Amino acid sequence: MTHTVHPYAHRLGIIRDWRSRWFGVKSKYKENLKGDVLIFEYLKKRLKGCFVNSTEIERSAKVFRIIIETSRPGFIIGRNGEGMNKLRDDIIRLMRRRKLSLKEELKIDVKEVKSPESSAMIAAQMIAEGLEKRMPFRRVIKTMIEKAYANRDVKGVKVTLSGIMGGSAMARVETKKVGRIPLQTLRADIDYALYEARLPLGKIGVKVWIYKGDIFDKDKSVKT
Repeated sequence: MTHTVHPYAHRLGIIRDWRSRWFGVKSKYKENLKGDVLIFEYLKKRLKGCFVNSTEIERSAKVFRIIIETSRPGFIIGRNGEGMNKLRDDIIRLMRRRKLSLKEELKIDVKEVKSPESSAMIAAQMIAEGLEKRMPFRRVIKTMIEKAYANRDVKGVKVTLSGIMGGSAMARVETKKVGRIPLQTLRADIDYALYEARLPLGKIGVKVWIYKGDIFDKDKSVKT
């Protein structure tokens, strides 16, 4: 029997890297892991609506760095950096409230995503936003796939919605695919995202796969 494996985890160490990286950290493993999970969950709620592609954490002996990739950096940075300062202070207070020591210097880097339509997470958030605005789900899927497939580096897009849609009383699954999605090819650069749209009748799960070609040179193209 086969099992469905997350495309990201399936390619760790081959064409992908960990989203939480520690360098020369001598403190307790349990405490660091708890802090990373806490920050990931907090930022997911705090930055909702900012179209965040990914969040990464880098720990070293002196610096604790959070890297945020988003298509709306101005929403996070704020005017004159006020948003960044407030976000940094809130994270420090959160760690102290959970009794987790943060002895390193906290730095937050915000990177802009140049092509948001080719990012699976941002595409899933756009679809969820359209569904929450009561737009027809077939039109939302078609429009998003056309925008993503129009990018030169995208070779395949697949979108799956599951839940109560179109005013029906029973949940169902709708899938639309364009191009190729070679899930079993480990060198295939497949971006995957799962997001939820919250509607009055319940949640609608949004899954997006975006295939961006194969990666052959491991040393030069390991992605985060």
